[in-house]
Amino acid sequence: MRIDLHTHSTASDGTDTPAELVLNAAAAGLGVVALTDHDTVRGHAEAVAALPEGLTLVTGTELSCRLDGVGLHMLAYLFDPDEPEFARERELVRDDRVPRARTMVRTLQELGVPVEWEHVARIAGDGSVGRPHIATALVELGVVPTVSDAFTPQWLADGGRAHAQKHELDPFDAIRLVKAAGGVTVLAHPAAVKRGRVVSESSVAELAAAGLDGIEVDHMDHDEPTRARLRGLARELGLLTTGSSDYHGSRKTVRLGENATDPEIYGEITRRATGAFPVPGAGGPLAP
Repeated sequence: MRIDLHTHSTASDGTDTPAELVLNAAAAGLGVVALTDHDTVRGHAEAVAALPEGLTLVTGTELSCRLDGVGLHMLAYLFDPDEPEFARERELVRDDRVPRARTMVRTLQELGVPVEWEHVARIAGDGSVGRPHIATALVELGVVPTVSDAFTPQWLADGGRAHAQKHELDPFDAIRLVKAAGGVTVLAHPAAVKRGRVVSESSVAELAAAGLDGIEVDHMDHDEPTRARLRGLARELGLLTTGSSDYHGSRKTVRLGENATDPEIYGEITRRATGAFPVPGAGGPLAP
């Protein structure tokens, strides 16, 4: 059974609708897929409604966090989406995305890039607007060749010329909130250095001591030596190790299931979760 625990839909910055994502996951031969849109659970209902037989959905989100000036992402799985304090914090992060994106567009204009807010908003559609939508606009304008090329210090990377801050969670608070909602936390792509600064191993150790459950090891932004180092760190700290595609549809070249999580690790994640349960597919109305 292949298990992909990190994907995105049009509810945030992917290009597949939630329904398309689960159908594509089944077509890719996955047995389990997690929908982890940025700071939102808005796509879950549509994904569940379209879930085909033979595919299990893990509900989740990818939380925007910051520690000592370094941006990081925290994957949260199988939590109660209605837990009030956690729901309020997710809403604060989401609500700050539009003014932040508008600021980045204005900065790009000051740098001589002919990008317009209407262009970015059209790309985002009903999704939670973010840097990948701006990056897509830069590709369409011919400023950069790919979305990944926009995430550099020259443009949108943390600390980059056109980067702007948004409301982000303290990761220790994120762990506390997810745990209180019965969920499980995994630090996403912790050594993706090409995206900008990353947290130190000592910080990961502090997060582990605060209740972090795992780290994402097998990821497109981690080369083999990095993966080996992270596995050693996980063993030392008693953390689970996951693998995933971080799929964004056509916005990235990565394919669903390109990296996967060991079934035993997945089983441990489900055993630790008390806020929600994986949803087995029974042949949704959009399934072929």
